[in-house]
Amino acid sequence: MDALGWMTVAVFAITIVAVVTHIVDSTVAALVGVAAMVWIGVMSDVDAFGLVDWNVMAILVSVWIIAAYFGKTGVPSWLSVQALRLSGGRPGWLVMILSVLAGTISIFVDNVVVILMMAPVALPLARALKLPVTPLILMIGFSANFMGSAMLLGDLPPQMLHSVAGAEFMDFFWQYGRPSSLPILLLTFVITLAAMYAYGFRGRHRQAVDIERLGLQIHIPNKLFAGIVVGAFLLTVLGMALRQVLDMKLGFIAMSGAIALVLLLELLGEHVKAPDFEAILAELDWRAVFFYIALFALVGGLEKMQVLAALADRLRPVFADSYALGATLLYWITVPIVGIVEHDAYILTFLHTIKDLQADGVQPWPLWWMLLWSGTLGSNLTVAGAPALYAALNICQREEGRKISLREFLAWSLPFTLIAALVCYVFGMLIWVLPFANQAT
Repeated sequence: MDALGWMTVAVFAITIVAVVTHIVDSTVAALVGVAAMVWIGVMSDVDAFGLVDWNVMAILVSVWIIAAYFGKTGVPSWLSVQALRLSGGRPGWLVMILSVLAGTISIFVDNVVVILMMAPVALPLARALKLPVTPLILMIGFSANFMGSAMLLGDLPPQMLHSVAGAEFMDFFWQYGRPSSLPILLLTFVITLAAMYAYGFRGRHRQAVDIERLGLQIHIPNKLFAGIVVGAFLLTVLGMALRQVLDMKLGFIAMSGAIALVLLLELLGEHVKAPDFEAILAELDWRAVFFYIALFALVGGLEKMQVLAALADRLRPVFADSYALGATLLYWITVPIVGIVEHDAYILTFLHTIKDLQADGVQPWPLWWMLLWSGTLGSNLTVAGAPALYAALNICQREEGRKISLREFLAWSLPFTLIAALVCYVFGMLIWVLPFANQAT
């Protein structure tokens, strides 16, 4: 690389350090990094704008809008009450059921939104069953972060996979004649929860609970409103599943679903008693939106200066000698790194790096999947890896009125992360890496 290339690497590295250490606000740091790349001549201001995948940003914002309305329907609260009934007053079972519920919702809804929706409902349940708050909320956080990459809707990494690799909606179910992200992560999730139940929740005794006294919504307050929101979301998901038939961008389909929902609710007015659209927009995490916009431009700057191509050149000999070993190294190096580095930036960087490996005939898809899974599962290790865990930890500390130590956090995050990563690695190697490695030989 020339001097400008090394300057680009320096700007990117300093920006990521600032993001991780929170010296300044993460969004501010990312935007300053983009501005610095423009000023030193890595790219023009027009280039920076063009490097952003606006299709992905449209998906993200549109799904967030629908999710914000969903959080107001009372459905999450109603589901949590059903979870309490299903648990029969068994604290350990309640934790597992709420974890499953959080993981399931996060397949479709951003994981931070899932935590903010479920935590206010989970806290009264924890008090009623005399269950410590921290393990419960952290398990909800881990689960929401875990399943976000199961499909294309729930989190940014799968949407980046769509942007870089062209992964379609149905590819997350089945691809190249084999199960892909949803079935593999779902099975991994079940095994991980079973192990965590044995690790920390099995011995808790059953409690008698009067649901009526908890003050939760036992019934969905406005079924018409809830039905419209859920119906609009299902139609949006269906439209995204049929993207290739419709021949439209996923972002346009998601945006059409969100706009149709807002328009319908505005026209119905007092008949549905929906929250104002302005209130919904105010609840969106606009800082995260600008952070992701800056992230695309930052990684685009690396790609523009051939930094990622140079990194791919260094990796090629590893995959040429042993594809399985290369995939293993990629997976297990990623797991600890994304535990301390914001995982979105890391995943986007290496998605492009793997794409550059295709020039020498390296099969990219097993590597893309292994990167997505390890990048998602490893981010559960600490709050630095995933914003969702930061939100969960703040809720725990506010509720318990004390600071949760790193040791206490790791007592739950470390076993969860290691079990999930190990199980998913086995599935990924058997189903994806080894078959493609055999084809290469």
